[in-house]
Formats: sequence, structure tokens, C-alpha cells
Amino acid sequence: MDAVTHSPEDSRRRELGAFLRSRRERLSPADIGIATGARRRTPGLRREEVAMIAGVGTTWYTWLEQGRDVRPSVEVLTALSEALRLDAVEKRHLFILAGRQQPERRVAAPEKIDGTLLHMLQSLVLQPAYVVGRRWDVLAWNDAAAAVFGDYGLLEGDARNIVHLVFTSPHHRRLLVDWEELARVVLASFRAESAKYVGDPDFERLIALMMRSSPEFRDWWPRRDVARRLTGIKHVRHPTAGAMAFEHMSLSIDDGSDMRLIVYTPLAEQNSIAKLKQLLEAQPAERRSA
Repeated sequence: MDAVTHSPEDSRRRELGAFLRSRRERLSPADIGIATGARRRTPGLRREEVAMIAGVGTTWYTWLEQGRDVRPSVEVLTALSEALRLDAVEKRHLFILAGRQQPERRVAAPEKIDGTLLHMLQSLVLQPAYVVGRRWDVLAWNDAAAAVFGDYGLLEGDARNIVHLVFTSPHHRRLLVDWEELARVVLASFRAESAKYVGDPDFERLIALMMRSSPEFRDWWPRRDVARRLTGIKHVRHPTAGAMAFEHMSLSIDDGSDMRLIVYTPLAEQNSIAKLKQLLEAQPAERRSA
């Protein structure tokens, strides 16, 4: 006899039901303050108990565990997550299986670079690299980044922000070949990523500062252009090394934050690798990256 085949949607619903059942069965009534009377044959909680805590119908919840074609809303999934005491990873898994986008709660917590990330950053000897936070503030950098783009350690507050540097720093305007094209993409990428933080006071303050400080920002920001973060080839005109070319990319840091690692790899074009080595050799011994 041929094996029974299921559509991807059927398989997803069945997996969703099995996941809910596994989380229900691992909880004991005592975990949620339910008194136990006669001997229970059901491991963990009963379906009707989960349904009661989550505020949904028992029959509907039973269908959900059975993999039937029912479509829980974001609100119901959130209630089930709380009823089943799911942690952050489990909750995310539940939403993925249900085909729903988990609502994001963006809390402006302090951003901290852990030792492993910092060690990796410093190990990129011939690749200028830095870590930016949710607002594109430069949080850490290596010696190669300081050699090419300037010493971020000399900057404080909003001045150590990528958007602020691109639009207000005369040094960066001279350094970046095709400045206007790059600046437009930087602005559109920043708008796309900052949508998660609309209304955040730190973002609003930075945008207000940029509106006062840069005529280009003031002109382009109201257009509401959005774009993905720029990757590809970047050409710079270094004040001492001259023309250089880098391939660059942005890497998300998978720790629940919006921090990213930006890495520039020098190309053979314009003799960029040799020029970067010369810049590093010429750096003052006392200059150290953050």
C-alpha cells in the first residue's frame, strides 16, 4: 500500500498540533496552580484546562491539536504561549508553525558587545569591520576600520552614528566616492530598519538633529524611500592611501538584538590590500580599537 502523503500545509498543521500537545503534556497542574483530585490519566494538563487558561473553546483547541484546518489569530497564539509557559524560542517556533508574524516588542535596552563577538572583530586584521546597534551607532570597531574610516574613539554620542557621519562629516563626504548615491541608500536603509522603532525617543532625537544639520537629509527624509541595507562594492578616496576598493556586507548578530557586524574586504583593485597593510603599519602604537 502506498504511503499516505500530506500537503506542506497539512504537515505544518500536524506539526503545530504535536508541538502544542508536547508543551501541554510537560506541564503539571501544580505548575499553574490547579489542585489535583482523583488520579489523572492524562500526562500534564488536560486540553480543557489549557483552553480555559487561554480563554478559547475546548473543542476548538482540540481541533488545533488534531491538526485540523483552524487558523489561530496572533492574539490567541499569544494567549496559548502564556498558558503553556513557552519561553521566547518556543513562542517564536509556535508562531512560525502557525504561519503568523510574531508581534515584536522593541525595548531600548542597553547594547553590549560580548567577549566572543569582540574577539572575532579584532581577529579581522585585514578587514575593516565594526558593530552597529539598532540606531546604527558604532559600538565597536577594529584597527583596520580606524585606519580606513577614521578613529571612532575620537567621537562621542550622536557623532559616532553612521547616518550622522555620512551626512554631516566633511571627512566622510570626501572619503566616499559617489557620496550622493551612497547617502541616499544609507538613508533609505535606515528608514526601513527604523520602522520597528517608530516613536522611540532616541530615534526621534537623532532624526530631529539630522533635519537641522543636513540639507540633504532634510530634503530626502520626507520622501520616505526605503531600501535593503547596502552590500556590494564601496570605493573610497583615502586622504593618504588614495583610491581603495572594498567588498562589504552586513551580518545580523543572532542574539535577539538588532546589532549587526559590518565587514569590508579589500580587493585587488586599486592595490587596496597593500594600501591597507601600509595604513595599519603607519597607525600610532597608542591607537587601539574599542
